[in-house]
Amino acid sequence: MKFLADMGISMRVVAALRKQGHDAVHLQDQNLGRLPDSEILTKARAEERIVLTHDLDFGELLAASGGTLPSVVIFRLKDMRAENVSQHLFSLLRLQSEALARGAVCSVSEQKVRIRALPI
Repeated sequence: MKFLADMGISMRVVAALRKQGHDAVHLQDQNLGRLPDSEILTKARAEERIVLTHDLDFGELLAASGGTLPSVVIFRLKDMRAENVSQHLFSLLRLQSEALARGAVCSVSEQKVRIRALPI
């Protein structure tokens, strides 16, 4: 799978994805740290990438657009250390990779994972 990590996601999460064979990039890798959220979604859609973020604005932008892609994974974890984020992400990928491929907004917390198919 292909991923685009927002600035709030650790570079170590991207490294863990790459180690597992995924195509993962971080906005910082491309000097795009100040790219507006709407343009991040446009970039992810054009490159067929899943957005990784902790920013709730992405879900709202997708809902307003009526789009079916890109998928967005929103981490709502109290512990945002890279190891914890990676653990939750790999669990999500094992269980919900098909939903992410079709288009979904996934909200990940310690207690549960909520998945909403796109469009919203």
